[in-house]
Amino acid sequence: MKISYNWLKEYINIDLEPAELAEILTDTGLEVGGIEEFESVKGGLKGLVIGEVKTCTSHSNSDHLSLTTVDLGDGNDAYPIVCGAPNVAAGQKVVVATVGTTLYNGTESFVIKKSKIRGEISLGMICAEDEIGVGRSHDGIMVLPDDAKVGTPAKDYFNIENDTIIEIDLTPNRIDGGSHIGVARDIAAYLKQTQAIEYTKKSVDAFKVDNTDLTIPVDVQNAEACPRYAGVTMSGLTVKESPEWLQNRLKAIGLSPINNVVDVTNYVLHEVGQPLHAFDASKIKGNKVFVKTMKKDTKFTTLDEENRELHEDDLMICNAEESMCIAGVFGGIESGVTENSTSIFIESAYFNPVYVRKTARRHGLNTDASFRFERGVDPNSTIYALKRAALLIKEVAGGTISSNIVDEYPNPVADFNVKLRLSQLERLIGEKLPKEKVVNILEGLEIKIAEDKGEEFELLVPPYRVDVQREADVIEEILRIYGYNTVPISDVVNSTLAYVPKPDPNELKELIANQLSGIGFNEMMANSLTKVNYHENIDALDAENTVRIFNPLSQDLNGMRQTLLFGALETVAFNSNRQNPDLKLFEFGNCYTYNSKNNSENSLDKYNQLEKLSILVSGNRNPESWSMPTESVSFFSLKSHVENVLQRLGVKIERITSGGIKNDLFSEGLVYVYNNVEIAKLGLLSKKIRKQFDIKQEVFYAELEWEKIMKAIRKHKVEFVELPKYPEVRRDLSLLLDKTVPFNDLKVEAFKSEKKLLKQVDLFDVYEGKNLDKNKKSYALSFIIADETKTLKDKQIDKIMHAILKGFEDKFGAIIR
Repeated sequence: MKISYNWLKEYINIDLEPAELAEILTDTGLEVGGIEEFESVKGGLKGLVIGEVKTCTSHSNSDHLSLTTVDLGDGNDAYPIVCGAPNVAAGQKVVVATVGTTLYNGTESFVIKKSKIRGEISLGMICAEDEIGVGRSHDGIMVLPDDAKVGTPAKDYFNIENDTIIEIDLTPNRIDGGSHIGVARDIAAYLKQTQAIEYTKKSVDAFKVDNTDLTIPVDVQNAEACPRYAGVTMSGLTVKESPEWLQNRLKAIGLSPINNVVDVTNYVLHEVGQPLHAFDASKIKGNKVFVKTMKKDTKFTTLDEENRELHEDDLMICNAEESMCIAGVFGGIESGVTENSTSIFIESAYFNPVYVRKTARRHGLNTDASFRFERGVDPNSTIYALKRAALLIKEVAGGTISSNIVDEYPNPVADFNVKLRLSQLERLIGEKLPKEKVVNILEGLEIKIAEDKGEEFELLVPPYRVDVQREADVIEEILRIYGYNTVPISDVVNSTLAYVPKPDPNELKELIANQLSGIGFNEMMANSLTKVNYHENIDALDAENTVRIFNPLSQDLNGMRQTLLFGALETVAFNSNRQNPDLKLFEFGNCYTYNSKNNSENSLDKYNQLEKLSILVSGNRNPESWSMPTESVSFFSLKSHVENVLQRLGVKIERITSGGIKNDLFSEGLVYVYNNVEIAKLGLLSKKIRKQFDIKQEVFYAELEWEKIMKAIRKHKVEFVELPKYPEVRRDLSLLLDKTVPFNDLKVEAFKSEKKLLKQVDLFDVYEGKNLDKNKKSYALSFIIADETKTLKDKQIDKIMHAILKGFEDKFGAIIR
């Protein structure tokens, strides 16, 4: 949310530096995300001067250029300027861009330089109004009135406004600060501790009904969705461009002016925080407004010309025949104010935040109005905002107020009753505050003291503070105004004994993160919220197990992830589309599932949360280089990374059993099982899943069950072992096997045959093809055998190798080559 400093000072008399003000706002809970300068005309008309054309003659080498001399009032001789405008003439007062001036055209700019045009020197440029940003005409140069003073800087002549814009990162609970008056209220409450200061609202005492010639009654048929609805009519308006001051206010906060009526409603929204809507009164058929829901699938065209199908719970503002506006969200294309409108109906309402939020999400809309209604506007500011808007419209568009204010408010929203104990305030803050200071802060926050019981207050909290309904909330309010940094730090440090699980998962995460980063991996962090439809039509994932969000921020964030895969693929797609296809990524993150078949009385038992580790490789293993050939990553690249991680954690690789996996996630891959628990899945992602993200390159992905691995290694201990005193022995075997026999099965069988002295089994060659049966393959295996207590003899080694070979022959039909 953007706040204009100049605009803010209309409500509170301050003269603080923007940086100092930003620090105060951040300390009081309205965190400032940035500060930037604003100029009502880009560039601030720097380098432009009011001049007088002294002479004007035709250019000898051109039929459309003129040679002029222009007095710039600086005491120097008149400057020669070549001009191409057809309306230039001697005696005119004009705007001149001097040499070195930068002119802007949208996002583009150019610098005025000394130049020679058709053989004639030109020391500047006589400007049209669109060239300097003060108008739109380009029919010729801008001719000023005769009383314009030569030598006056253009920025002074046109009253260019400079402003400072403060960007506030508004949190969902602080919508009370979602306006200039709301920000002024917080600043006043803070400064009130050290000086006498108040913020002020603009008076609406001048509001009066001129006549009742255009009375439009209101019928609220759903009071739950619309607790309050107010409106008033105006006639005899002239809809046109807004005056410069109003346009500048809106431009400063990033809004584009539309017309004087619509601009006033936007102005009041950002001034007071109350959204308004103006209807063309002539288009309210039946001369009556209805606030109601419509039948499901009713067609409605919004201002953006989108044809939408309504939900039965979408609250609509209607006339006697049709819908005119989605309440609190977006207007309709037919009922808005145009340059032909002469009478209007102004709406100021309080809509139920839940209704607005659900409607906005269903239609994928996010407007300034819905942003505020969703979070809860002040139900008691509707009339003030309505009067304020009516007075401003009379000021900028003329006309008369043509009806009494209609105010449908059957059940007024009461203040929140909260009890505050000073003892509890001291306990939570850690400091005893003087009672007078507490009262001062409460008054600054507009929290009324209904009853003072000495050490206890009965408070009335205004409804616009939707997040302040408990004693702890009030204490937090007092603390943020008093200042978090003001509370002294105690010299005493209290400590408690804490249990740290062994092994410590956080330490191990740091260990593995450092290991992977050290070999070129980048750690990523994806949102735990994702698209529900990612999980649909995938057999390996059950969409019914997705934890769904009731009121999602968008349809892209309407569920919680079951797997880390989709966030990783979004990252791959993002990078590959930006010429960065070589990726090595890992992520630690929680995954969530919902089990509707769980019949536990505790509804939370239906939900499950597990932490996982994902590892992904794609593209080339190493960057292009003259010193080594480029090689693509493969399944075995991923497999080595996974096994290195498992081995570093203390998992005994030789005890892992694996099985093949092939589904709509993996076109080929493995499942790792350790102590009868599935701890990892890894493989080449299928074309189906890659196509969903428009990824053309191969992607190899692994997902490790982090919490299961932590349980499996909880008894693992790192022990010191002396370097062996006796030599290891290596023996190789070349075996002919069926193609279906995996290396891992051979490895497991070898360790079964010799558990004590066999230390390592590796596969160093695979051959298929010529001179072999099409269903056969050749494996070359190496075996490392060692005894820590003595030197092995050939007879003992041969016995071990014979046992291993016999196991291979009996179980796999292996033939030694």
